[in-house]
Amino acid sequence: MRVSCILGVLLLSLARIQLVMGDETHPNILFIVADDLGWSDVGWHGGFSKTPNLDRLVREGVELDQHYVQPVCTPTRTALMSGRYPGRFGPHSLAPSNLRAMPLDTITMAKALKSLGYLTCQVGKWHLGSRSEWGPNHYGFDRSYGTLTGAADPWTHKYRHGPYEDTWHRDGIRLDEEGNATELIAAEALHFIEEQPSPWFVYVAFHAVHTPVDAPDEYKQLYDGVVFHDDLEKQDSRLRLAAETSQLDAKVGEFVAALERTGQRDNTLVVFTSDNGGIESLENAYVGDVGDSPLNSENDPLRGQKNTLYDGGVRVCAFANWPGQLAAHKHTTPMHVADWFPTIAHLTGYHPPRDLAWDGENQWPALIGSCAEIKPRAIYIAMQKGHSLRLGDWKLILPARGEPELFNLADDPYEKHNIATKEPERVEEMQLLIEVQHAKDNLVLPNDLVGLPK
Repeated sequence: MRVSCILGVLLLSLARIQLVMGDETHPNILFIVADDLGWSDVGWHGGFSKTPNLDRLVREGVELDQHYVQPVCTPTRTALMSGRYPGRFGPHSLAPSNLRAMPLDTITMAKALKSLGYLTCQVGKWHLGSRSEWGPNHYGFDRSYGTLTGAADPWTHKYRHGPYEDTWHRDGIRLDEEGNATELIAAEALHFIEEQPSPWFVYVAFHAVHTPVDAPDEYKQLYDGVVFHDDLEKQDSRLRLAAETSQLDAKVGEFVAALERTGQRDNTLVVFTSDNGGIESLENAYVGDVGDSPLNSENDPLRGQKNTLYDGGVRVCAFANWPGQLAAHKHTTPMHVADWFPTIAHLTGYHPPRDLAWDGENQWPALIGSCAEIKPRAIYIAMQKGHSLRLGDWKLILPARGEPELFNLADDPYEKHNIATKEPERVEEMQLLIEVQHAKDNLVLPNDLVGLPK
């Protein structure tokens, strides 16, 4: 480690000690996850949606330009909560699933922070187990509200027909109520932020902008006169997506306003990410009256979309914002969503009681710019259709079927030119690294989940 890096870590530790001792508290943590938000859906990427609140937070904070996640929702949320790659828990954790993603004794970020005296709250989409006995309250959250499943109609709050159709709940107890899901979720989070004493950890997992895509009329009116497409069905589809993105933006703005109003802004780390890239077109398979989405998200200029290993599926809109602690800049060092648990553990002084086998790494020194040089680290992403590895500027994709694809992202950031045949030694080297990681994955479904509806 370079001297500058060592000094940076020491200064960071002193700052954290001063923060804890001086304020007699740990920082609040507001962690926001959007659902299926495309790279070009947002204003700060030149997208079609109006997102002034998010744009300002990016401008005044750390834009996480190389923030990687998993290609779909359950795996990303597993990595966030555990600090581990999702395949470590079984093959079911590499795909959208209603099964329990992690063992109940897993030490999650919520359990860790709760052990430090944090009040913990999860609102919105859970998607780490769709039965109440697998819900957030069993993984370290004092309070929970929303759906246990991976999606919900914004008006009926229902999932697909079947055993998991109705999981709207509060603290694991089924709940029926009227209202728009995004509005209800935001109101619940706001109430917690405004009423609970510090320190707190609020994990807001919006359903927005996952299908079914719709928003109240006031957000559609923001786009009066805007023509997205000549086809009326596609025009309506894109309008609904833009409106729901603006609704998401407005709710984040309300969170920040509440922090400022209650004097908590300077003691709150705000992190925002999407769980995966956007999906460009899809039908609505959920219970309700919302239409299909033939013209949905955009990931341009990135290649690919949700459920692919290209950057359009796994490199997402993200930022971190904390006034006085994080200077405004664009952070271009690759990181993975699994990094947040060890990063927040470092920030709050959490020491695990045992080795948690984290795959994530503490990124705080890099985020505050204390390390002049950062050694490239491998970022491994697995899904049921293949694997990928990013190492420095190089990225290798090994599809389950087909030939390897190798890209130099410094020269080819949009993955247009597969140069695997020109770099056989590099392909072999990176393939070995993937095999090492894949050997750590659990390939067998836990016995107690066998035969349960997925």
